Amino acid sequence: MIRRPPLRPALPALLALLLAGASALAQSPPPAERPDRPRQAEPRQVQPRQPQRPVNLDTLFERLRSAETDQAAQAIESQIWAAWTFAGTPAVTLLMRRGMRNMEARALEDALEDFDAVLALAPDLAEAWNKRATVYFLMGDDANSVRDIQEALRREPRHFGALSGLSLIYERQQNYEAALRAFEAALAIHPRLEGAEERRQDLRRRAFGDPT
Repeated sequence: MIRRPPLRPALPALLALLLAGASALAQSPPPAERPDRPRQAEPRQVQPRQPQRPVNLDTLFERLRSAETDQAAQAIESQIWAAWTFAGTPAVTLLMRRGMRNMEARALEDALEDFDAVLALAPDLAEAWNKRATVYFLMGDDANSVRDIQEALRREPRHFGALSGLSLIYERQQNYEAALRAFEAALAIHPRLEGAEERRQDLRRRAFGDPT
């Protein structure tokens, strides 16, 4: 499951804009040629694009643990979310995006079907298990949410979002010590989670009482 307060990590604005723009361009008809406008004799030569280097998650997690500011940590966190979310084939990515839209719109049954379809195609995609865990959490189905979180963590033990989600489930069940343990496990991976210190103090107070 994902961290609070968002339901899911927001796509970087530029990436969202490029995706929307690419879709619009793909659906647009080619412009009609104008006969009164001479065509250029030689097309401009375009240099071939270099293939993108795969994201090194190990490096990103090292940088995340040592980030010196919240802003730097959030930028690295966004890269990790993107790498997790869009690690599958184009078909899987399309289903993931649709599932996230349905989840944000609270069309939870539709989102559940989307993530079921993702997992049928890509059962080793940790973030798909995490996303479906989030849907189950929003539906109030803690048992299935915990099961999917465990599957996500089995595939990606560093999934701070899944650990944060587990903390939320335990908190809802009023098992505050377990909620604190899960949240501190997330902080060991991502020390600058948003609102980390306030939440940790609140869980400690609920688990062990207010020392003051």
